[in-house]
Amino acid sequence: MPDRIALENGSSRRTLLRLGVGTMGACYAAALGYPVYRYLATPSIRARAQGLVTTVSIPEKDLPGPGSATMFLFGPRPSLLIHHQDGKYVAFDAVCTHLGCTVRFEPQNNRIFCPCHGGTYDMHTGEVVAGPPPKPLKSYHVEVSDGNVVVSRV
Repeated sequence: MPDRIALENGSSRRTLLRLGVGTMGACYAAALGYPVYRYLATPSIRARAQGLVTTVSIPEKDLPGPGSATMFLFGPRPSLLIHHQDGKYVAFDAVCTHLGCTVRFEPQNNRIFCPCHGGTYDMHTGEVVAGPPPKPLKSYHVEVSDGNVVVSRV
């Protein structure tokens, strides 16, 4: 009995096994490499997307009344539009400057709060009031025009 059994096209089992193991190895390498690629490429993709967006327009009729806030996306970044009791709007980047958690508006405490490490920001200026954040929240320019609240870069 021969030690090699020929397949229909003349290939041996050993060749077929090598091909199968090589294919599985390539799939395994791709499965490990793709998340690494996404991790390394994400900052440049986000920076590019952030640069493309210069204004966001939100219909005023879709916004809640004074004393409330609305989360929206300014490009790929979560942002916070606050409608103060006096009718004035302010908008900030909603990413904490400490470790990048998303902040939330707490009207009952008159503040913007980061739940991750207790950072507190002024709800009118975005300045740091307490906690570990090293810098204020990035602010955006806000104006009301033709029934829309238009948020743009400063």
